Amino acid sequence: MDKFSFLNAAHTGFIADLYDQYLIHPDSVEPSWRSFFQGYDLANENYSLKDEEVSIEIPQEVKKEFLVADLINGYRTRGHLFTKTNPVRDRRQYQPTLDLETFGLSKEDLNSYFSAGEILGLGKVTLSQIIEHLKTIYCDSIGVEYMYMRNPEKLKWWQNRLNENDNHPKYSTDAKKYILTKLNQAVTFESFLQTKYVGQKRFSLEGGETLIPGISVMLRDAAELYGVKECVLGMAHRGRLNTLVNIFKKPVRDLFSEFEGKDFEDEDIDGDVKYHLGLTLSKTYRDGNEIKMNLVPNPSHLETVAAVAEGITRAKIDRKYDGDSSKILPIVIHGDAAIAGQGIAYEIVQMAKLNGYKTGGTIHIVVNNQIGFTTNYLDARSSTYCTDVAKVTLSPVLHVNADDTEAVCHAMQMALEFRMKFETDIFIDLLGYRKYGHNEGDEPRFTQPKLYKAISKHKNPKEIYAAKLLEEQSISASFVDEITEEFKGMLETEFDNSKKDKNSKVEEFMESTWEGFERQDQEEMLKTVDTKYTEDGLNNIAKVVSTVPENVKFVRKAERILQGRAKMAFETNQLDWGMAENLAYGSLMEEGFNVRISGQDVERGTFSHRHAILRDEVTEERINLLNLNPKSKGQMTIYNSLLSEYAVLGFDYGYAMANPNTLTIWEAQFGDFSNGAQIMFDQYISAAEDKWKAQNGIVVLLPHGYEGQGSEHSSARIERYLQLCAEDNMSVANCTTPANFFHLLRRQMKRDYRKPLIVFTPKSLLRHPKVVNSIQELATGEFQEVIDDTLNPKNVKKMVFCMGKFYYDLLEERENLNREDIALVRIEQLFPLHKEKIQAVIDRYPNIEEYIWAQEEPRNMGAWSYMLQRFELVKLTVRSRKYYAVPAAGSSTRFKKRHKAVIDSVFNDSE
Repeated sequence: MDKFSFLNAAHTGFIADLYDQYLIHPDSVEPSWRSFFQGYDLANENYSLKDEEVSIEIPQEVKKEFLVADLINGYRTRGHLFTKTNPVRDRRQYQPTLDLETFGLSKEDLNSYFSAGEILGLGKVTLSQIIEHLKTIYCDSIGVEYMYMRNPEKLKWWQNRLNENDNHPKYSTDAKKYILTKLNQAVTFESFLQTKYVGQKRFSLEGGETLIPGISVMLRDAAELYGVKECVLGMAHRGRLNTLVNIFKKPVRDLFSEFEGKDFEDEDIDGDVKYHLGLTLSKTYRDGNEIKMNLVPNPSHLETVAAVAEGITRAKIDRKYDGDSSKILPIVIHGDAAIAGQGIAYEIVQMAKLNGYKTGGTIHIVVNNQIGFTTNYLDARSSTYCTDVAKVTLSPVLHVNADDTEAVCHAMQMALEFRMKFETDIFIDLLGYRKYGHNEGDEPRFTQPKLYKAISKHKNPKEIYAAKLLEEQSISASFVDEITEEFKGMLETEFDNSKKDKNSKVEEFMESTWEGFERQDQEEMLKTVDTKYTEDGLNNIAKVVSTVPENVKFVRKAERILQGRAKMAFETNQLDWGMAENLAYGSLMEEGFNVRISGQDVERGTFSHRHAILRDEVTEERINLLNLNPKSKGQMTIYNSLLSEYAVLGFDYGYAMANPNTLTIWEAQFGDFSNGAQIMFDQYISAAEDKWKAQNGIVVLLPHGYEGQGSEHSSARIERYLQLCAEDNMSVANCTTPANFFHLLRRQMKRDYRKPLIVFTPKSLLRHPKVVNSIQELATGEFQEVIDDTLNPKNVKKMVFCMGKFYYDLLEERENLNREDIALVRIEQLFPLHKEKIQAVIDRYPNIEEYIWAQEEPRNMGAWSYMLQRFELVKLTVRSRKYYAVPAAGSSTRFKKRHKAVIDSVFNDSE
């Protein structure tokens, strides 16, 4: 008996559709059918079952339907490898191909009718028609990668969306004219600059000009169709000038003044090159919908700005749009070599779905020049595509021929639609070329003679699109001339006007966000800030963070932590570092400030001191006690981050940039981990205000101290941050008391301006018996840049300046030796040095014979070089380890020996 005789009577279209469903999401298919299809796949061509003497095979008609379904799936899965997306190079050859024979079909089947066409919405049609339809969708100017997505709803959405118009837009005549007008602006602008500023660096968009109409269409749709109120755009320098002028409407006159190299009118800033500057503006469309657009300033480290843009977006989602990510659209524009080669791109992708960092989906656009500086793409990556990082989060990718203007706009619109519906990332790979070298002064033929021979003969996108519209009679020949001359005339006028300008001007980024925050100099930074808080208020916060909430059960160790907090606040009145930190956050929250902390293991704290988040033992609910304070007007959010420094610090810097009233903190797991984010320190934290007038109040906590943990995890590399300090760019501190840390954090928000703050935080001091303060010292004190000793000044012959944990090592030795002739003066704020207060301390001691800077770090590290250059008040000698290549010895025995030697040298009078 034929166990599969029912197949003869079954509707083959139904079977083919069910098989297609099985290919997409096997678990959605009824189990018996799933078993059948699994058997078919296993046998590939035959599903045969031997029952004693009976051999059963699938009917030939049904088998052919399966083969056609396989073919359809092949185009969906691999069609992107066989597209017409490369305007200047032949496609690489891939195997297996999409030829009929690959799927067990032949040319004889081309005129046969197959119900599998119903899968594509075609009905029962010939194989030839099915193939033509598939080629149109998957193998023309847009290649679509999406079949690796594991969400059936998303897969079905793409299949239905692509079938709607065969992946080819049907624009009205007015829409085509609008697109051509924007493309004309992009092409004419680049041509004009090439004529007026021959050989000047501008990192032109030539070869990728369709980016401009593409983004224009996307932003218009975002505002008009989806109600998006704001856009945050991060991009490197390729095409940035074009984007500034033709999307962000930067005054062309200002840009031309920058090309002339004129000095900046503000003498307090050094500014930046023109293709690094940012801009904020609002645009209103014809229907009255308005969108605010922010182009984030960036350095030449190509992918850095992506993290900052994401942080800005999240800050606006949290505070401006009440958690609604549909109101703001993050767009990041990458280069092909950068997105494939820079590790931060992977880190940013991995952040996309994490609670502390998600932004409702980012549209990633790659301006793919097929070359990085002079490096051919075959030498730039191992992956097939530069966008293969998208597959980490199963994000779809649209590969688009940058010469096909309508295809680019269509891809942008589909990407926007997908992002708005599914709140997830999507990538657009805009495959074009770079007309000139890496910059306009380079000669690309040195390294790519064949490619640039082809490019030199290639028509620009405007010529290609205008010819297409003329052929289909959508425009007249005069239309192109008119829009070209009109735009060129405007450029000429502004070019002439720019000659009258004496200076260039740097516009403040997100100026409205920073209303009321004035930029300040070092003199203002040294002024005392009132950071007191009432004792009653602190006691209330202490009670909140030491009390188990009703109907909550914490694990026993957590309950003991709360009991310990209660004891130190209400019995011993000796607050440790963690308690003072909590009180600082709680007091700021009561005053209406928000607090955000992120980094590796920050919820508990690397050294188990913070315990900001506790979990209900029964429900595992995350509970932040500070948020349970009924007097709080602000909120605290704290997130354990992914194992990233670079991207996470960049994100939090962006967050602080967009939200000056949130105390935004990034904490390194160990201080030396910050070197993984060094670019952020160099290009943004230390320099952004001077380059871009961009204030930022980011706080960076870097655990530092020599406790025998080896060459890693001892030093936070203090010397690196001090080397970056100049004028009024940031504050650097190394506190020795919980009270001083409390006041330092409060000072950061109580000022009417913002500067980055680098704090070297303790490890062993977190539980040191002497590192405690009374609640009164928090309530009535202030931040002390310098802490004097308590010895009788007349008895002191030697003054030792020191900082951080090393002070307590020296103090212990002094007590052991019972020496009262050596004063230990703590420099709590390293930059800016408060020289008046230091001088006042010096003046108190009339009999000093020697002034010493003592540090636990080797002489070529730590603060010694900085103090040697900047201290200037008295002549200092140094006590430290000698010069070493590593911060500390790996052997604990050797560490102790060296550490003791430094301490001895401080107290040895013969030194």
